[in-house]
Amino acid sequence: MEYNFSTIEKKWQDYWSKNSTYKIVEDTSRPKFYILDMFPYPSGAGLHVGHPLGYIASDIYARYKTHKGFNVLHPMGFDAYGLPAEQYAIQTGQHPEVTTYKNIDRYKEQLAKIGFGYDWDREIRTSEPGYYKWTQWAFLRMFGSYYDNIQNKALPIEQLVSHFEHKGTEGLDVACSDEIYFTAEEWKGKSEKEQQEILMNYRIAYLGETMVNWCAALGTVLANDEVSEGLSVRGGYPVEQRKMKQWCLRISAYADRLLSGLEGLNWTESLKETQRNWIGKSEGAEIKFHIADSDAVITVFTTRVDTLFGVSFMVLAPESEYVSVITSSEYREEVEAYLDATKKKTERERISDRRVTGVFTGGYAIHPITKQPIPIWISDYVLSGYGTGAIMAVPAHDSRDFAFAHHFGLPILPVVKPLDGELLPVEEWKDSLDSKEGVMINSDFLNGLSVRDAIAEMKNYIHDHDLGRVKTNFRLRDAIFSRQRYWGEPFPIYYKEGMPYPLPEEQLPLELPEVDKFLPTESGEPPLGRAKDWKTQDGYPLELSTMPGFAGSSAYYLRYMDPHNPEALVDKQKNEYWKNVDLYIGGTEHATGHLIYSRFWNKFLFDLGIICEDEPFKKLINQGMIQGRSNFVYRIKETNTFVSLGLKDQYDTTAIHVDVNIVHNDRLDLDAFKRWMPEFATAEFILEDGEYICGYAVEKMSKSLFNVVNPDDIVAQYGADTLRLYEMFLGPLEQSKPWDTKGIDGVHRFLRKFVGLYDNITDEKPSSEEYKILHTLIKKLGQGIESFSFNTCVSAFMICVNDLQAGRCSKIQILEPLAILLSPFAPHLAEELWQYLGHQNTITREPYPMLEEKYLVEAEINYPVSFNGKVRFQLSLPADMDKNEVEKVALSHPDTAKWLVEATPKKVIVVPGKIINIVH
Repeated sequence: MEYNFSTIEKKWQDYWSKNSTYKIVEDTSRPKFYILDMFPYPSGAGLHVGHPLGYIASDIYARYKTHKGFNVLHPMGFDAYGLPAEQYAIQTGQHPEVTTYKNIDRYKEQLAKIGFGYDWDREIRTSEPGYYKWTQWAFLRMFGSYYDNIQNKALPIEQLVSHFEHKGTEGLDVACSDEIYFTAEEWKGKSEKEQQEILMNYRIAYLGETMVNWCAALGTVLANDEVSEGLSVRGGYPVEQRKMKQWCLRISAYADRLLSGLEGLNWTESLKETQRNWIGKSEGAEIKFHIADSDAVITVFTTRVDTLFGVSFMVLAPESEYVSVITSSEYREEVEAYLDATKKKTERERISDRRVTGVFTGGYAIHPITKQPIPIWISDYVLSGYGTGAIMAVPAHDSRDFAFAHHFGLPILPVVKPLDGELLPVEEWKDSLDSKEGVMINSDFLNGLSVRDAIAEMKNYIHDHDLGRVKTNFRLRDAIFSRQRYWGEPFPIYYKEGMPYPLPEEQLPLELPEVDKFLPTESGEPPLGRAKDWKTQDGYPLELSTMPGFAGSSAYYLRYMDPHNPEALVDKQKNEYWKNVDLYIGGTEHATGHLIYSRFWNKFLFDLGIICEDEPFKKLINQGMIQGRSNFVYRIKETNTFVSLGLKDQYDTTAIHVDVNIVHNDRLDLDAFKRWMPEFATAEFILEDGEYICGYAVEKMSKSLFNVVNPDDIVAQYGADTLRLYEMFLGPLEQSKPWDTKGIDGVHRFLRKFVGLYDNITDEKPSSEEYKILHTLIKKLGQGIESFSFNTCVSAFMICVNDLQAGRCSKIQILEPLAILLSPFAPHLAEELWQYLGHQNTITREPYPMLEEKYLVEAEINYPVSFNGKVRFQLSLPADMDKNEVEKVALSHPDTAKWLVEATPKKVIVVPGKIINIVH
């Protein structure tokens, strides 16, 4: 049989498409399995070979589970909103939908060439009104809900209104932005607008003042990962921190459930720990510090209330509302300059920056116990969103407080004394307070207590003396949910008397309007401000911001279950069949944001009874990155002459990145290099043995480094099945590894060798050795696939084929199951071999070969025979021979007498199935 991969792969891709081979419907006669890839944003650059890594792994697993008898849902779609498309639209005037759909078509063409088994009937695009109708619907449900801390779930806002009407805020325990109190009579006496303002304090989707990354040049808010060193990643424009009214989602209400829900998930411990740190649960207390010469009170959250006596200064976040209150006229100019500088840093940059900066406000707080004045400073290492945006600085205990105090010459007060009462030097206790069992806190009533007991005692003291309250705090903050962009989901919100109201659900989807430009208006409104008649039928203005990118990706897995349903996000029966995702594969860059948002969104819908599972993703695997293998040429300075790698040290050269597509096994194609860029058309070369050898390095795959490899080129040269096997062969799925074309020839030769087994097929009964080779492969593949060690699977295939080829095996009882085993990895070739064997149906749903352990049982065991621990010869004996018989045969063997000479054995050690050791 000839292996013409181009013809074979085109033939079977057409067959799968024509016959809807991968179309999936609910089937209660088979167990379900839902496999999901983190769907891509379709960029104009298309796919490079690093992108399909996770897709190939999930496709192998999906095909394997299908062979195992599961009804496998394995869909694909596109995260179709994004800033790049909008920026391209601004530059060219072309509608972002046009470029987005063009890019999607290219992605689908590339994905089809690799032979993925997606059910394209379930494809979703987040920018299509039929999809984002349900994003808008979910937002309206969040707008119409509040979180009850007692029932620990979201409830309709109408129930909260009823509580207000009967009891006011009495007995209320709900998630809110600010603690407010009023009676039922006071609630009833408020105007509609005033009531709506109060409800905004409790809604899960709410308008709130928050710090954002504002880019004036782009006219929009940016996410943290869209900003670097104070500039927008897209375009390099200045970005500043600005307080703005934005739509937010009250994710913080779900913090405890997001934390506890991790325990039941089959995720890696490192991924769980990342989420735990992001959620950041802290048990502590809020302490009240009164401001000197003012009625103002600053509350500070701390987990180490026992260190209160070590407070020597306070630090406010630059955004704190108290800055303007406490700053004295003497220091105002210096403070304002510091605030302006801080605006240029994102929160992420402030967290990672270890440099000490700050400014004194001129204000003082009063220590709640000692009543001593404490200076108040401002520093960007304090964040407004965590705790209260203010800290009590204990430089003797906290490393950043210590660095700040040391830098500005502030007092460092001893916190701990040994039991004999002598003060310890700072170096001895500032980093080891937690480790001291019995300590003497620098106070009269905590002497001799352990840290744990001291904390408990101080919490009681604070409560009894009305100095604050015990509180659990979370680092997780509410998600900013609006962007001042055009290309995003419109909010189904209109405004009446300045207050937001929901559109009726029957008017969804609210579709994006046409605009003349995709820029903000001249008056600074978002691009939707350019739309004509962007208002309700009653003439009320509609919201001008759009939703962020994560809006459409937070619940997309649910829509795949029922993608064409116009009446519901997902039919209840279909949701109860598919339940949630059994296996989710995607990159580590989504370890926090996307996964937190998706889990929150899912839990909210679960609270409403829309879906049947509290968690969306049961098992999650982060695939590693395929890095680029860059190549370099070496130009002799001030010339157009290039010297080969081995000779470059003889000259004064400059290394230049060269397109890896004109390099093969580090050998440069000289003619292609001359054609690559006009400046190299007259290049001359100093060669090694007639060849130009390039240097190399492993770097991120990037167009700017000329190390991007297009999968289309690999498919054209070697075939999709070779690409699939090779990406798996590169190394463990979860590790990053460099792309190196040196090994791809070997994988391609393996497939040709595999095809060679199918020449001259016979009906002869296989030998026990041939059955052993087959079932050894079945066992190794089962172990490898279930543990996602696909690289070991490819190795097992290679060993199997070599063994079968050495034995000249061409027996159909071996080769038929062998084709099924290959099917998940190289589906095109497997289909062709299946048809070549005389089958008319697709191989896709053929039962997976059963492992029969009896073929793996050894008939004989090869024992190494040692004398005083040194192996002298081998002895082949029946596997079922007992220990005594093994000893007798070993002692009677002619070679034993030879190695004993005339000595008498003192002991014979037999480890059944492993070794014989004769001690003399």
